[in-house]
Formats: sequence, structure tokens, C-alpha cells
Amino acid sequence: MRRACRTVALLAGIAGLSPIRAQEAASPLPDWLAIHGQGTVVLQGTPAFRSPYDGPNSLTPRQVKETVDLTLYAGVRPWAGGELWANPEVDQGFGLSNTLGVAGFPSAEAYKVGKSRPYTRLQRLFFRQTIALGGAAETVAADQNQFAGTHRTDRIVLTAGKFGVGDVFDTNRYAHDPRRDFLNWAVVDAGSFDYAADAWGYSTGIAAEWYRGPWTMRAGVFNLSTIPNGERLESGFRQFQLDGEIEHRHRLGGRDGAVRLTLFRNRGRFGRFDDALALAAATGDAPDTGLVRARRTRMGASVNVEQGVTEAIGVFARAGVASGGIEPYDFTDIDRTAQVGLSIDGRRWGRAGDTVGITAVVNGISREHERYLDAGGIGVLVGDGRLPHPGVEAIGEAYYQWRPLKAVAVSLDYQLVGNPGYNGDRGPANVFALRLHAQY
Repeated sequence: MRRACRTVALLAGIAGLSPIRAQEAASPLPDWLAIHGQGTVVLQGTPAFRSPYDGPNSLTPRQVKETVDLTLYAGVRPWAGGELWANPEVDQGFGLSNTLGVAGFPSAEAYKVGKSRPYTRLQRLFFRQTIALGGAAETVAADQNQFAGTHRTDRIVLTAGKFGVGDVFDTNRYAHDPRRDFLNWAVVDAGSFDYAADAWGYSTGIAAEWYRGPWTMRAGVFNLSTIPNGERLESGFRQFQLDGEIEHRHRLGGRDGAVRLTLFRNRGRFGRFDDALALAAATGDAPDTGLVRARRTRMGASVNVEQGVTEAIGVFARAGVASGGIEPYDFTDIDRTAQVGLSIDGRRWGRAGDTVGITAVVNGISREHERYLDAGGIGVLVGDGRLPHPGVEAIGEAYYQWRPLKAVAVSLDYQLVGNPGYNGDRGPANVFALRLHAQY
């Protein structure tokens, strides 16, 4: 409770900084230099729920945790179309149960590495080059990792360095940013998209995008972590991911929409669940995919849809599937997923800028994956020590985001998690969150 009070005080402190006043007081920057920043605090807790037993990766009842992150977005534009960005970040805090117990984890602001003291990391350092190919000029507003200006509708964009796979692939304007919309891991990205990342969600690699009229084709290659869910990334693509995406933008009823098909192929040392179970049967130990890893390929695909319905209402959906017989590597324990949701702007009730978001997501795993967890195996995020009554992990999330100032947003978030960790013996768990986000 004392930590919760300190967190609330920090929320008030960040809001009191008033990035608007700071921005107004600053002198104008040259057009080749950009400076932005953000701060986000999430206070999240879950009360009592049914929990007759637990394991090393279980969500436990009756807890409150907080996460804090402060990010600087510093960019220089050495020549037309070229951009170099660095994102140093200060992080602190823990997810519920140290970010364990739910495959569709309730906070994408909670990294897989929690620390009680603030620490600094360089989360992104990348170069982007945009090559104009023609078409109409489009205005681009200044934003985080984005210079103000114009670009052509037909263009090639090359990005290289350290950044997030989700910065380029599987984007969605209604559900993709845990600092400004939904919090759940399996909502802001397709839960089955086992994207290359270190424990903080970033990788090193290169991505290419070709924009042509309403179409965009994307491809990328990224380093996987050295071990599943690890803190260190590979170098030289010894273990790597190939990503591909096709996007089509359209207008229905005069409203913007988009459809994306995303494919991934991971190549590295992965374990098969059945191999781990066979070894455990021979030795009498609990199954462990780490003991049966060999050079293998894991693949997956997802579809991502967004569509404006009215001036104030937008809908979105995702569905995805991945190879269920092989362990997930860098994201979470989801072999198949489906979600649907909507976002409503507050102008409908006289609060333009406020947002209501509602979504439902269902996550599942393969039979081999279920047998592995039931025998005592441990996954990336889940593992109750047994799984006698497996079920789909069904999650509903709703939030209200209030904007007292243009640069400050306060959100209340609620999630209902059924069968956490696919375990029908545990839950449902109610998860409540307060989020404060400020940016300039």
C-alpha cells in the first residue's frame, strides 16, 4: 500500500510537469533536430480470485504493482529523407507476479525484467531513409521518432539498427500502443506473433517498406535473443527472424481502413514439446524444452484489420496462428489468437480527445503444449505446475482515457481474465489499472 501511495504521488508529479508549458518555454529547434519525450506510470492490481494451487509461473491473487518509464526521442536529419533516432529510457517497476501467469499479460508496459530501482537503457538507436518515388505529397506531423514535413505516397522506407519489430509490422491505429490505448499484450499485438525481441521488446535488424498507391509491402530480418525470452540479442543473425507483410489501405463509406497480412519465420535452437515429454518420461523429471533444443524453424501468420465507422468510432480485429508443436521463443505462450474491439472518441458526449476502448481476445495453445504444461513444464510466461483442466484464455478489456490537457492523459482500465494460463482451475481474475501518460 505504501508503494501504491508513492506511485500515486509520482503520477501527480508527472502531470504537474505540464509538458505543454515546457514546450512553449523552449526556443524553436532547427528543422534538422527533433526532441520529444514521454512519461508513463501504470498502477495495476488484482484482488482475490480462485487459486487452489499455483506453480513457478502463476498469477497470484491480492497484489498491486507499478511500472514507470520515461523516454527521450532525439532525432537528427542529416539530409533530405534521412533520419537518425536515439531513444534512451529510464524504467522501474514490476508487472503482476513479475510479469508471469497470463499468456495475454495484462500490461504491455511491464517488461520481462523488473527492477525496484530505476535503470537506464538505450531501447532504440536506428537510421531511417525515405526514398521518394512519386505520387501526391502527404503532410507528416511531428511526433515521437517522426519529423514534421511531407512525404510522397509512393516511396521506399529503409530502417536499420535497434528498434521494435512492432514499430514496422502489425501496427493498428486503435490497438497498438499500451501507453495510449489498450494495455493487454495480446491486444496491442497479435498474441501468436512471436516477434524477435530482447526481454524489453526490441531487436536489431533491418526492414524495408515499399509504398505504392493503396498498397504497402514490408520485409525485415531481425536477431532473436540468445536464449528464449533473454536479455541479450544475437549478433550476426545466428538465430534470426524473417518478417513479411502486405497492407492494403482503403475507404469504406468515406472512412479510412486497412487490412494487413503478416508472416514470420523464426530460425534457431527451439525445443519441441513432444521431445521434452519423451525425455521426461525416460528420466522421471519434469519436461524442459531447454534440454531438447535443436536447429528448427517456427512459423506463423496473422491478419490485422482496422476500419473507421463514423467520425468518432473505429473497429479493429486480429487473428493469428503459429506452429504449436514448437516452443514460443521471444514473445508469449500463444499458438492461436483472435480479437475484436472498438474505439470511441469522446466527441460523442462533448469530450473530444477522450477515448473509450472495448475489446475481447481469445488465446489458445496446441494439444502438445497443453500436455507439456500439465506435466509440469514451464513456458515463457505461464506454468502452474499442472494443467488438468485446460481451456482457452478469454480476456475482456475496457478503458476510459481522460485528457485534461492535450499532452496529459489519465486512464482507468479493467480486464477480466478467464482461465489465466489456460487453467480452468484458476480464476477468473479481475485486473484493475490506473495509467498516467504525458508527452511532448
